[in-house]
Amino acid sequence: MLEDLEALQRALPRMLDGLLITLELTVGGALLAFAVAIVLGLLARSRHIIPRGFARVVIELFRGTSLLVQLFFLFFVLPLPPFNVELPPVLVGIVGLGLNYGAYGAEVVRGSINSVPAGQWEATTALSLGRHQRMMRVIFPQAWALMIPSLNNLLIQLLKGTAVVYLITIVDLTAELNKLRVDTDVFFAYTLGLIVYFLIAYALTLIMNALEARAKTRLGRGKPLRESIGAAPVPDAKGAAA
Repeated sequence: MLEDLEALQRALPRMLDGLLITLELTVGGALLAFAVAIVLGLLARSRHIIPRGFARVVIELFRGTSLLVQLFFLFFVLPLPPFNVELPPVLVGIVGLGLNYGAYGAEVVRGSINSVPAGQWEATTALSLGRHQRMMRVIFPQAWALMIPSLNNLLIQLLKGTAVVYLITIVDLTAELNKLRVDTDVFFAYTLGLIVYFLIAYALTLIMNALEARAKTRLGRGKPLRESIGAAPVPDAKGAAA
């Protein structure tokens, strides 16, 4: 065990560099995925067949093909004619993750908007709101509160999806764990990996839970953020919360 800890100490700078790459892929991929999800989710609800059809084709293309194959295509095929587009490996990872999980997120966006009660849509019509005002001021804030739990699941999946990006020469956390395994043993290296990935996932979950609490509070449907993450109130002698 002591030898494993010494090997970890020697590998720590490389591990931190790999962790930084994993965080860059996660944050960059998540931001791109969110943008893709919003655009495709709204287009999928369009009354016009061309934008709706375009959104459906893109969504089904990226949902129906492997993330790994998509990464290989972006990394190995795009630099070849007739595309002649060569992207840095980290950018390839971000684009691949963003497009893949953005396609899944588009269905979350579309479904959440459709889940807003019909009465809310009727109220916006009664108030003579334009389509943009209707969506941004009434419908989307309610849909946002509904979609956060599902987006949280996708965010965790995206984090775990970064583990395959090392196959396109990116030295991320998983790649460094594979190197650490050589200097230590399989149990030590991959147990450490499980712990690190869990801590990152848990931190992301806390952030998403805070966003959900804030969204519900703004709609008047939940507790204030401070109460939702704080300790439960302690009853006084009469049984009332102190």
